[in-house]
Amino acid sequence: MIDIQTIATSGLGDRSYLVTDGEVAVVIDPQRDIDRVLDLAADLGVRVALVAETHIHNDYVTGGLDLAQRTGAAYLVNAADEVGFDRTPIADGDEVTAGSMRLRAIATPGHTHHHLSYALLDTSTGEAPGGAVVAVFTGGSMLYGTTGRTDLVSPADTVELSHAQFHSVRRLAAELPAEAAVYPTHGFGSFCASTPASGADGSTVGQEASTNPALTQDEQDYVDALIAGLGAFPTYYARMGPANAAGPAPVDLSAPEPVDPAELRRRLEAGQWVVDLRGRTAFAAGHLPGSLGYELSTPFVTYFGWTFDFDAEVTLIGDDAQQVADAQRELVRIGIDRFAGAATGPIESLTAGQGLRSYPVSDFTGLAAARAQRGQDGPFVVDARRDEERAAGGVAGSVHIALHELPARRDEVPDGEVWVYCGSGYRASIAASMLDRPGRDVVLINDDWPRAADAGLAMTDEPATTGS
Repeated sequence: MIDIQTIATSGLGDRSYLVTDGEVAVVIDPQRDIDRVLDLAADLGVRVALVAETHIHNDYVTGGLDLAQRTGAAYLVNAADEVGFDRTPIADGDEVTAGSMRLRAIATPGHTHHHLSYALLDTSTGEAPGGAVVAVFTGGSMLYGTTGRTDLVSPADTVELSHAQFHSVRRLAAELPAEAAVYPTHGFGSFCASTPASGADGSTVGQEASTNPALTQDEQDYVDALIAGLGAFPTYYARMGPANAAGPAPVDLSAPEPVDPAELRRRLEAGQWVVDLRGRTAFAAGHLPGSLGYELSTPFVTYFGWTFDFDAEVTLIGDDAQQVADAQRELVRIGIDRFAGAATGPIESLTAGQGLRSYPVSDFTGLAAARAQRGQDGPFVVDARRDEERAAGGVAGSVHIALHELPARRDEVPDGEVWVYCGSGYRASIAASMLDRPGRDVVLINDDWPRAADAGLAMTDEPATTGS
């Protein structure tokens, strides 16, 4: 009997899969930290025989090449993709067998030009010649209630790929049985999805027929809606495709060298990247001057990669060694490997005589009270949300600077009192740490966006900018 194990990477909103018949295994779209795959295979007592990529990934560094080389598995990558390593080329209609399992490649361009989906056939049932289709691994093609975005290859190719995506999803629905389970790589929070997925934890080809826009809309309506809904995506995506096509180096998860408080102070005074992983309110209550606060939680790796200088090294500050190790694992998935060291322990023990900085934490009710008290002299307010969020409305009089634009635009924020908000408080906390400096009094709004209206704050539906 075939068993499909999901390996979720919540920080990136993706899933990899290990499929086994009890003796051998097929791995689909593995992330770079392949120890998770190797440990699962060992726990199940199976040998990895095939590693398959649905596409050259744009949102993470693959572990497929490393996994195939370590296990001796065949590495399936589309024959049409130009890559800098040896692979087992596969094309539309090709089939590859591992034990009682058979993978059939199905060309599903759209997310990329050479995207493949893989139908999984169980040859042990005897129900159909060559095996019965039990599942399909759809990568960035058919997702749960949506499809993969089509603008990651090139803006010039977006319209062409959007039409291709429509036909690819329709092909899957036409050629595969309705009961076949759907296993996408993207759609669990990844920016690789064109629109938010349905939130379902599973689906079938038949279920998608009634919910997926590529199967419920006509072609032009689908294409128009898809393109209209495409918002910003992380800038580090531009690095992932070339890295994956060249062949990523094996991952190194060895612990960064310890950094003592005196050296930590020197790095901070030199303006180096020193990142504090503690919770946002703990950072606000006390942090080393010049450090940046990136709370280690689900959105961490996306917004870190979106704002990080990839030419820099990074020093991590954490409560303990495990927190540093968890952050390192997240970061190597997007190719951040240059760790200059780490420091752990109570933040007071890392000061080296320089003292701590702090700023208050409030909410939208607090902002409303500050504005009511001061009127036109109310505080300067920064909206750190993305453009598509701002387009749906913002706090009247606030200045919109999306978090990923802030490193280049922070000088547009004046000295004095500055309040910062986003959709939940997470991005605002990063923005607040970027803005924190002598002469500027930052207040973090650690609150959910819907509560802004509840607090009685005036709203605007017009994006506000600083004129840049």
